[in-house]
Amino acid sequence: MCTSFIVNRKKTIVGFNLDILGMEYRINENDQGVYIEIYDQKQGWLPLFGGNARGDFVGMPTCWPFDDRSDPQSDEKNILELDIDLLLMKRTLNELKDIAEKEKISSVKGSTFMGALSDRNGNVLYIIPGQGHLYYEKPDHKVMTNFSPFKMDKEKHPWMGYDRYLKALQKIETSSADFSVDDAFDILKETSQIACPTVVSMVYDVSDKTIFWCEKRNYDVINKKKFYEEND
Repeated sequence: MCTSFIVNRKKTIVGFNLDILGMEYRINENDQGVYIEIYDQKQGWLPLFGGNARGDFVGMPTCWPFDDRSDPQSDEKNILELDIDLLLMKRTLNELKDIAEKEKISSVKGSTFMGALSDRNGNVLYIIPGQGHLYYEKPDHKVMTNFSPFKMDKEKHPWMGYDRYLKALQKIETSSADFSVDDAFDILKETSQIACPTVVSMVYDVSDKTIFWCEKRNYDVINKKKFYEEND
């Protein structure tokens, strides 16, 4: 389960909670980005979430209930590969948008992973494998949790996080034009999970080219990574 949002006001700020159970993760911090990596027994450490020095951000909430239209059928593009390409700056958000418009995108068998993607300009691309994509040019704000934006709450599942969605949306909609990193962390704290624990809370102040994060709901200990012009 995850909570992902972006706010475009005086600053562009992205917030993300990674909620996982029974998975091994680590933070990879370098001059190209801050990546949350998940260990896969076959492929090793995979950079699946986080932000890069160019200003892109990748969140990948799981969609509940599962929709088998996301299962791979042949050699179509896979959402994990596309997300990694954006995070590692091998493709741009516009290139992913072009792919989503022209090709079918799948997830992994048995799980519908969604792409909650944004770029340095605050544009947002949601990819829901098997269902389609949504593109927003610098919206004031957008929120994604663990249900399809095409279905909203028409289908029910205990892990869909509709309560988290409404909570984050309400706090963003009532916030000021000065929406800040602290405001973003307040929302992440309010939407953090215990049963399927929040292991990383991350905020990207894209306007200031700085990523902030904490681990295991320890909001008193915030790490920071600032990127500089040579990373453009």
